[in-house]
Amino acid sequence: MRVCVIGAGVVGVTSAYFLARQGHDVVLVDGRARPAEVSSYANGGQLSYSYVAPLAGPGVLPSVPGWLLRQDSPLRFRPRLDPHQWRWCLQFALACRASVARESTAQLSGLSYLSRDVMHSLLEQEDLDFGHLKNGKLIAYRSPALLEKARALVEYQAAHGAEQQVLDAARTLALEPALAGMGGSLAGAIYTPSEEAGDCRQFTEALFERLQTLGNVQCAMSNPVSGLQREGRRIVAVNTRDGDIGADAIVLAAGIGTRALLKPLGHDVPLYPLKGYSLSVPLAEDDEAAAPSISVTDYERRIVYARVGGVLRIAAMVDIGSANADIDPARIALLKRQVHEAFPALDLRQAIPWAGLRPATPTGKPLIGRSPAADNLWLNIGQGALGFTLACGSAALLTAQMAGVALPLDPAPFRP
Repeated sequence: MRVCVIGAGVVGVTSAYFLARQGHDVVLVDGRARPAEVSSYANGGQLSYSYVAPLAGPGVLPSVPGWLLRQDSPLRFRPRLDPHQWRWCLQFALACRASVARESTAQLSGLSYLSRDVMHSLLEQEDLDFGHLKNGKLIAYRSPALLEKARALVEYQAAHGAEQQVLDAARTLALEPALAGMGGSLAGAIYTPSEEAGDCRQFTEALFERLQTLGNVQCAMSNPVSGLQREGRRIVAVNTRDGDIGADAIVLAAGIGTRALLKPLGHDVPLYPLKGYSLSVPLAEDDEAAAPSISVTDYERRIVYARVGGVLRIAAMVDIGSANADIDPARIALLKRQVHEAFPALDLRQAIPWAGLRPATPTGKPLIGRSPAADNLWLNIGQGALGFTLACGSAALLTAQMAGVALPLDPAPFRP
């Protein structure tokens, strides 16, 4: 079968790779010259397989009014005259119910553990250099009350295979001395020793280079897609700047750009861009003690820290209603202040700022499967902030559905 995969981010490249490994002829097309140039470029770097609770949770809505009134809020909302924005926000609010959040967490956990297993199997077969570390993860809490609430989530996630420990402040500092900068504000942490980290862009680039060595793969880069040509119940051509591409099946893995391609076909998807920011801080030898060696999430401030090679990647914030990925200097300045408060010895003068749009669904669950718009059109979108974590599992689930073979898990929760 000839398959055209649209989108060369981490999700698109992994989809193309696994389809090619199944024996399909694959055309990977993207408007950028290189892979991982958009949302996959400088994201948080955590492979957070055990901690995949969606953004929509029962504690979010009560916090929103306070967040919107604070200058240092992790969440910023810009209302627009856009019905899609308000529809998405309403669906998000409904997804914040405890019952929905628990169900979504369980379903995402299944997909994340599949992704972990597929990633490990991939790395046994392919030599991919992306700063991969199995260094564990700490979710640091400043509030004793929130730490106690987290115990319940630890117990719930343990039922779904997570191995986590609740640590007090002293045990947290013994494990990660760099957190000493938080001083008396540190209440404790949730520690997950099995978590991993790596550079998403480097992973995607390395897998892309491997793709180009396969005889059944064509990479059509710098080639924007303008539309999908449908006849009856089938897509017969992908319209691109360099001409039409014919294929037996089409996979849309174009992130936020997916909506523009689907809407003319009468299929709208609940996908909205959540803007996030990151800093990439080069680490010199004398910075080693100043930066955490374990991946860290500062829970109240929603800031994540991960070592990726010789760099500390710091990612944070959710801006709803930002129309583009332009860097907001005020948000970067705020992020630097908050990082300095937590890690005062960390030198941020050489930090490289970045902003990207996370393609998110209201429930946090990706959409993986056949589009109702056409029988040969497939979607692999909506991984949001978990794109790197879920990419391999999402690709494995998609390719199994397309091949009609035994599925690695129930696809129903992720059906478009």
